[in-house]
Amino acid sequence: MPLLEAAGIRKIFGKLTAVDGAALTVRENEFHGLIGPNGSGKSTLMKCIAGAEVPTQGKVRFINTDITTFTPTERARAGMSLKFQITSVLPSLTLYDNILLALQGHCSLFDLVFSRSRRQLHDQVMMMLTQFRLADRAFDAAAALSHGQQQWLEIAMALAGKPRLLLLDEPTGGMSLEERRVTGELLRPIKEHCSLVIVEHDLDFIRDICDRLTVLDQGRVLATGSVAEIQADKSVQEIYLRRA
Repeated sequence: MPLLEAAGIRKIFGKLTAVDGAALTVRENEFHGLIGPNGSGKSTLMKCIAGAEVPTQGKVRFINTDITTFTPTERARAGMSLKFQITSVLPSLTLYDNILLALQGHCSLFDLVFSRSRRQLHDQVMMMLTQFRLADRAFDAAAALSHGQQQWLEIAMALAGKPRLLLLDEPTGGMSLEERRVTGELLRPIKEHCSLVIVEHDLDFIRDICDRLTVLDQGRVLATGSVAEIQADKSVQEIYLRRA
């Protein structure tokens, strides 16, 4: 049974059809990339999956439940987590407190009211900071981090609730080559417990970490397959040459 199924997704904004009948299937413990030229509908499809946009037509099923009309909060409770391209960490707070707040979002009201969560969550906070190579900056303000480090912090925050599916929209945008390499290293271990859908323009990056790719062009799915199958697809080669 697939973890995520999006079928016949259509999204219309006025006279613009941004996504036109797109479909996406993601399996358990799979890294699935969404690629295509600028304006192909990748981010809009991602938003329809995440609940930031409601599709004009089509269905989204997650863990065999129809979540098409679920709010983003309801999707998060079901086990889905999203990180958009723009970093949304709290810059004046320390890295430690950013992670702590993300974890506290999944605590009971009783633990929060009686201030038990900080002590109980300390080990988890430090474990996540260590996992994303940020433990030595734990008590620095998030604003002091490089752009790439802020992205790693936000990915760690998105994983705080132990989601079954993580959605990432262009996480390497603005990163250096070294930061992109490290980002791939940081993401690979989460496959043991979390699937990933990632929108990315860096084809080398996405090719290195993804199991399968879906290619969009003008709002429609052009091809879906393994990395090798997509690389060999003549129609995919054509659209990238056409838009180069």
